[in-house]
Amino acid sequence: MSKIAKTAPGKIILFGEHAVVYGQPAIAVPVTQVQAKAIVSPDIHADPGSIRIEAPQIELKSPLADLAIDDALALAVTLTLKYLEITRPPAFKLKVTSTIPLAAGLGSGAAVSVSVIRAVSEFLGQVLDNETVNTLAYEVEKLHHGTPSGIDNTVVTYAQPVYFVRGQTMETFAVSRDFTIVIGDTGVFSPTSSTVGDVRSGWEASQEKYDLLFENIGTLSQKARPAIEQGETEVLGELMNANHAHLVKMGVSCPELDSLVQVARDAGALGAKLSGGGRGGNMITLVRPDDADAMARTLTEAGATNTIITRVGT
Repeated sequence: MSKIAKTAPGKIILFGEHAVVYGQPAIAVPVTQVQAKAIVSPDIHADPGSIRIEAPQIELKSPLADLAIDDALALAVTLTLKYLEITRPPAFKLKVTSTIPLAAGLGSGAAVSVSVIRAVSEFLGQVLDNETVNTLAYEVEKLHHGTPSGIDNTVVTYAQPVYFVRGQTMETFAVSRDFTIVIGDTGVFSPTSSTVGDVRSGWEASQEKYDLLFENIGTLSQKARPAIEQGETEVLGELMNANHAHLVKMGVSCPELDSLVQVARDAGALGAKLSGGGRGGNMITLVRPDDADAMARTLTEAGATNTIITRVGT
């Protein structure tokens, strides 16, 4: 058996954070400038069934058997082996690296899972189709997010812009004209599962208020799809601004996000909003292509700890 390496991109949610969990549509796109990578290589000196996992960025180096059952990397491997009906695989080593910032709304967990599932399954002689990879990655997402929408694993698996409604068939759609997004990281660590849980608690306490917020966000997602398909970037920017306002009312923004969003708008952005779970992590700003570098510098000067420029297109 030869060494197998697989990668998976990051992602950003353009519209529909949190509302997507409650049946509203969301739009997400891949961010190919960052990625997770999984490398599986044979361990010729180990006994069959031996699996060693290494993830330098989280200082992990351990046999699979010694990892907790709720460890995300262990679960991705275990679910893949179970699906393939392999109980004693040839000994192998799995190394995972990633350039995707953690807990920043960029789909790092989903990207790691997808790359691991693909690398392990191909090393063992089976190339899984996208639907199967997506299903397995979703099971791992439950560890990261508690009640995941499924959008992270879907857009990362298919590596295409998607229009997503939970429980319905995923739809990819055309981007008629490339548009440019600058991502700004607040540097504030914020696990998505925490904000998802808080939104759930808020909804249980005040369902009428939250249902209205979810519906309004869903309407924005519905309007955003044709704007993207028709290349109407100014309309898209206005919809992003409105989406952020609803997320603020939902209580999932934070001063650092609001500050960067306002700085971006003051600097001429077509639109800006938080992206992902909120209360930290990343914000995104829609800019004209020629303004991307200047916007990245402006966000950095305003306190962003990292910026990524990505082009979304065909």
